[in-house]
Amino acid sequence: MKNLLDLVKPVAKTENSASSKGIVLKILETMRESAVIADKDNRIVCSNSTAFKEFARFGKPLENFRISEIFRDLSVHDSFRKALERGESSEINFEFFLDEKKVYKVFVSPLEIDDERYAIGVFYNITQLERLEKIRQEFLQNVSHELRTPLTSILAFVETLENGAIEDPENSRRFLSVIRKNAERMHHLINDILELSSIESGRIKFCPGKVALKKMICEIFTDLASKAEDKKVTLKGNISEEVYVFADAIRLEQMLTNLIDNAIKFNRVGGLVEVNYRQTETHDIISVTDTGEGIPPEHLPRIFERFYRVDKARSREIGGTGLGLAIVKHLAKLHGGEVRVSSIPGKGSTFFIELPKTK
Repeated sequence: MKNLLDLVKPVAKTENSASSKGIVLKILETMRESAVIADKDNRIVCSNSTAFKEFARFGKPLENFRISEIFRDLSVHDSFRKALERGESSEINFEFFLDEKKVYKVFVSPLEIDDERYAIGVFYNITQLERLEKIRQEFLQNVSHELRTPLTSILAFVETLENGAIEDPENSRRFLSVIRKNAERMHHLINDILELSSIESGRIKFCPGKVALKKMICEIFTDLASKAEDKKVTLKGNISEEVYVFADAIRLEQMLTNLIDNAIKFNRVGGLVEVNYRQTETHDIISVTDTGEGIPPEHLPRIFERFYRVDKARSREIGGTGLGLAIVKHLAKLHGGEVRVSSIPGKGSTFFIELPKTK
């Protein structure tokens, strides 16, 4: 804001008012931020094209409208009034609703042009910053909660052992088993956080090539066989030997393991998990289908968010860090592809990994 005023000050010395305002407008047009200038009646006399795109209603120019007519926020109106009447600068935040809600940080200052007082407001769109801050806060809260839960359990059982339970072989062995289970849960959570951080920052090795899909699926089924047997879930792969996809083998295995593991965890006893393959002209599509309870429609848009759980109590009961689907999403994007989900409550869910074909 200070730099802009330094540019505008020389304009006040020019003799031709129209010329002065023309120069000011040219200066405003060099800015990425929205900027408007209001006269003593709090009516807009000048604005740049960014402001028009952000604030214009029904495609009408902002000029000649009062500040209150455009922004409809008392704090914005008061800031311009203070600059015009008392020569005071101010800084505020306000929300603007047009097609969607946006958040702005606004700097309003008095401005002299040809011995006339005006007020100039510069609007910095901080909507994305606000969203990122909210995500950061939610992430920290979730991490704190996810770590606190097993840590509290560990401390409680350690205290019980210290108070004499260690002398009881049967109970001490059971308590140690619970401590190990919770320590492993914390270990998996920290590993997933580090993994997600590495993926998002681009610090992971990525070596795409031809991958034999049937062989990979069979290996994953073998690794998860004991979990499937515990829930009497049948694993079925409908993929021919000839199918190859272009992907990083390690990362594709990571994605499919996450999806198949989830399909087992959230399935009903005696259910089925199927892995299928089909192709389009541009993509290879791998799908993982379960016969579980499905996902309610209102949860589908957020299912790939970090720590988002449809049923928090059940999710924590059966294990998992809450980061698996977020990792799948980021790995799919790393391949230039996408992951999506389709679900029917009461019947099951299908997750699709779409990988672009090589030319």
